[in-house]
Amino acid sequence: MAIRSLLQYVGFSSLLYLAAGLVALVYFLASRKRSVCNLPPGPRPLPLIGNLNVVDLKKPFQSLTELSKIYGNIFTVHFGPRKVVVLAGYETVKDALLNHSEEFGERAEIPIFRKIAQGNGKEYCPLTACFFHGEIWKTMRRFTLTTLRDFGMGKRTIENRILEEVTSLIKYFESYQGKPFDTKMILNSAVSNVICSILFGERFEYDDPVFLTLLKLLNENTKLLGSPMVLLYNFYPSLGFLFGAPKTVQQNVDELSAFLQKLFQEHKDELNENNLTGFVDAFLMKQQQESKKSNTYFHNGNLLFSTLDLFAAGTETTSTTVRWGLLLMMKYPEIQRKIQEEMKHVIEPGQLPKLEDRKKMPYTDAVIHEIQRFANIVPMSVSRSTPTDVDFQGYVIPKGTEVIPLLTSVLNDELHWKTPDQFNPSHFLDAAGNFIRREAFIPFSIGRRACLGEGLAKMELFLFFAGLLRKFVFQTPPGVDKSDLDLTADVGFTLNPMPHLVCAVPYE
Repeated sequence: MAIRSLLQYVGFSSLLYLAAGLVALVYFLASRKRSVCNLPPGPRPLPLIGNLNVVDLKKPFQSLTELSKIYGNIFTVHFGPRKVVVLAGYETVKDALLNHSEEFGERAEIPIFRKIAQGNGKEYCPLTACFFHGEIWKTMRRFTLTTLRDFGMGKRTIENRILEEVTSLIKYFESYQGKPFDTKMILNSAVSNVICSILFGERFEYDDPVFLTLLKLLNENTKLLGSPMVLLYNFYPSLGFLFGAPKTVQQNVDELSAFLQKLFQEHKDELNENNLTGFVDAFLMKQQQESKKSNTYFHNGNLLFSTLDLFAAGTETTSTTVRWGLLLMMKYPEIQRKIQEEMKHVIEPGQLPKLEDRKKMPYTDAVIHEIQRFANIVPMSVSRSTPTDVDFQGYVIPKGTEVIPLLTSVLNDELHWKTPDQFNPSHFLDAAGNFIRREAFIPFSIGRRACLGEGLAKMELFLFFAGLLRKFVFQTPPGVDKSDLDLTADVGFTLNPMPHLVCAVPYE
């Protein structure tokens, strides 16, 4: 009745003016608070949309890079009502993530991940494993690192597993007899099998329909999580009913979770403390040991999201990087030839490269590093959050502010890379052709939140990429010139190559 009376008294249009005035007042007060807090500079936000008028939601990392050229290496941007501080350039990102690791050490709370967790009925686990906070993060990271090492990560045993997968992959490539095919699903499958062997103690056949379905769900979510619709949901979660993409993401996670829960039960039924097969068994054993504790972190929710996180991260990033590598070899056949000439002097005929060969193959190592730099597959890293008010390089960043370490600005920093916009393996070679490390090469991020699978990913990238080039010359399909190959990224949560076909012609 009160609302109806108010409408009759002042009229609907007057209420609109009143609402606009209130919005303007809110933004005025926010801007005053911003100046008091001494936030980094940035474009002036507009009511409701913030700075979305100057951000391309299909490629936000490019928009942020352009804004850094105007406002400097530390600036504030408003994604609708969501205020974010962006760190650009190697020196700034390094200072924040290494020298101020505690101040920038938390993960930002992202609405889509909260929705995913709550949709699975795990309110006590608000975010996925990648987004754990505080003591739970420390406990789970410690356990995960120790367990992954126990099951071979960084050891000779996992090298042998990778080489077995490389052999299976080579047989698959050979089956096409040099004819064009799409490498996306097969590389997903091969790389995923490595992490599956660590998680579950088993691998899947490449034509396993359940396995292929899981990978397709994973691929779809990876694309959707970087889509404009999901980004808008993250900026305006209260308007979630307007966006269909978050619902699809949730449905896909539900399917993935159902499969994993079934697998967990099978492992629980067959659990043998004298014969633990992988991460899941180790978690279940720890769960049994702490079953009487009321505040244990080793519950079903954390098992689900830890496994889901490792499965996704251990599949997507490495396989995407290898796909970029093969595409770039087709684009630059002279680089491919140089790699294969180097291998001739190091690898015995009929043998595959091993990790011990990497030091004797500086050019190949340089190319792999340059693939990672150029592909730039996680351009905005994963957002951080400030657990307290932070004094940083002359600015005050309030507690709870989302912070984006803009990795694309580091991997393309003109102060550290001679030709940042070009694919150039000499970025990692000295004048004598020796491999050199570059401090601005941080595709796995740095500091306390750096990717815990970095060691495994480096092993996989070398063994998969070098192993495939040992057996095949990668060429464009008939009628396609190398100049026609598109190096534009297909944008999602990670940057994938655009769909393309590959011809794998036997090398020896």
